[in-house]
Amino acid sequence: MAISELKFPAGVQAFSQASATQHAHDLAEAVAEALSAALRERDFASLVVSGGRSPAAFLDALSTQKLDWARVVVSLADERWVPTEHNDSNEALVKRHLLRGDAARAHFIGLYRSPASLDASVAGAELALSELPQPIDVLVLGMGDDGHTASLFPNSPLLASALSADCPQRCLPMLAPTVPHQRITLTLPILRSARSIFLALQGPAKLDTLRTALAGDDVHTMPIRAFLRSPLSIYWCP
Repeated sequence: MAISELKFPAGVQAFSQASATQHAHDLAEAVAEALSAALRERDFASLVVSGGRSPAAFLDALSTQKLDWARVVVSLADERWVPTEHNDSNEALVKRHLLRGDAARAHFIGLYRSPASLDASVAGAELALSELPQPIDVLVLGMGDDGHTASLFPNSPLLASALSADCPQRCLPMLAPTVPHQRITLTLPILRSARSIFLALQGPAKLDTLRTALAGDDVHTMPIRAFLRSPLSIYWCP
């Protein structure tokens, strides 16, 4: 099955690349173009990216794009509650693959704030996120095989609050089904208000998950459904 065989809501665009390398390159160019457009209109532009393993190549490609990086504020859609030097830290991933060379001039806002407790870390992140230009200019999401995005996991105790359109918090603690269990995630209002939203997917399993998500509308069983609407650009490679 190809992504072109799926039926998307109005305003949702889907692009297919032949390889992971082309996928990373095309997505990086599209994100850079959206950031450039934002910088032409505003003094600063905000970029929120997702972590995990698959974004590394995209972040590498994005770091080489010609931008006025000193006017870009970068943050995360979610974070694991682990020290920033931990292998599973999304902050470490972004600093290693994106914030290098000229892109190191960007201002970064991390979500991990305190080793004392998850609640203390979330409170610190909530305060730090007040410095993030909002609405977010560019948001790059991923998706798990269970239909989660950011750290909006099905069946997590605070999922309903995080997915509420009037949630007053910018971020909330979230329980992941796998180790490390504790996460911090941006909530739906701040995520979905982004001016440009990209969804990066790789492999046939993710395409199957996307097809399932498109076939229903319950955002609590598959939180990615909350984002399958305009504006959204999906980049997929097999």
